[in-house]
Amino acid sequence: MNDASGVQIRPERIEFVDALRGFALFGLLMVHAAEAFGVGLSRSTDDPWGQAIFFLFGSKAFAIFALLFGFSFATIMANQRGRGVDFTGRFAWRLLLLLGIGFVHSLLYSPEILRLLAFLGLLLIPLDRIRSNYALMAIAALLFLQIPLLIQWQLANWGNAFAASEPYFASSNLWDVFKNGSLGELISANLIEGNLVKWSINWSFGRVCEIAGLFAVGVVIQRTGFFARIAKDRGIASALFLIAGIIFAILEFVVKPMVPGSASDGTFAIGPFTERAILFQWIGISAITAQVGLLALLWNSPVQWLVGLFRGPGRMTLTLYVAHSFIAVPILYQFGLGMAEVWDTQTRISLAIAFFGLQIVFAHWWYARYRYGPLEWTWRAATLNDWKVPLRKSVQPA
Repeated sequence: MNDASGVQIRPERIEFVDALRGFALFGLLMVHAAEAFGVGLSRSTDDPWGQAIFFLFGSKAFAIFALLFGFSFATIMANQRGRGVDFTGRFAWRLLLLLGIGFVHSLLYSPEILRLLAFLGLLLIPLDRIRSNYALMAIAALLFLQIPLLIQWQLANWGNAFAASEPYFASSNLWDVFKNGSLGELISANLIEGNLVKWSINWSFGRVCEIAGLFAVGVVIQRTGFFARIAKDRGIASALFLIAGIIFAILEFVVKPMVPGSASDGTFAIGPFTERAILFQWIGISAITAQVGLLALLWNSPVQWLVGLFRGPGRMTLTLYVAHSFIAVPILYQFGLGMAEVWDTQTRISLAIAFFGLQIVFAHWWYARYRYGPLEWTWRAATLNDWKVPLRKSVQPA
């Protein structure tokens, strides 16, 4: 999440990156609200509100997080190298701590992304040792080709039954536990089944390779200072938005309708499934590229304040992301208030927008007094094994 808010000595914080991270946090909240934090996965969300949210943020918000995770890692490592410190071991420990936070979080909400980012984040350590940006971009391109999925598809064509079988998540009863289970049943199911389903989804849809590729791109973006430039250069932002927007429109409105979906009889076919998984990856990548360009344009306009609203939550993404689940799940799930069966998609999304507005206010209030968010400070202090890390801002003399 907000990986850059921790360890490094910051020469200058790029506020536009905070806004991007806050925008991604907002997108995740919107998707989770549309799905009723998992309960909605067991029923259709094909209403206009749900369709709009998935069009804007589905398979996109998490991709921005992955991109910024790589960016933040490179920021930390570069700053520590500037001090003559090899931070490799400490960063690995930092990822292990994030994995622990994600594990606890997953007991309540297993679709969460912290475990995935933390585990795959280990790939950043060898990527950091590749000093050529061209080589990193070549690695990212290879990862985006989704070679493992293509190999699985070919094995299925050769008659391998396991390769051709329906993904594990498709036959899981986890969604029924989300909808009807007690708190104890939910925690028990999330402990093992939730992890199996999580990895099945991310492997089957190619997100493992996609996230690793976005990590590599994020490292290159940090090394080249791209975010700092685009935040000041309307020409670059305009070109990025226009080119990526055209590619997205072609993929979404021309190519996507031509790719077959599920069979009419409901049987699973590995070919169409793989084609759509790879297509959705490129739709997502082109969409987030266009979104970054658009946000950069707005950042350089009279409505910069609008994008700036995301900065506060963007500095506190770990705290707020976990808070989303610990507040929403007891409200929506049957073991709590069971409001997922009462509120329709429009109501959930409207309430989520209002909730995010409160988080903007809270973040503004908090950072007027403190240096880091609550979980951000805990993560930083545990990473450094130094619990004297200052949290409260120093009072300036009058």
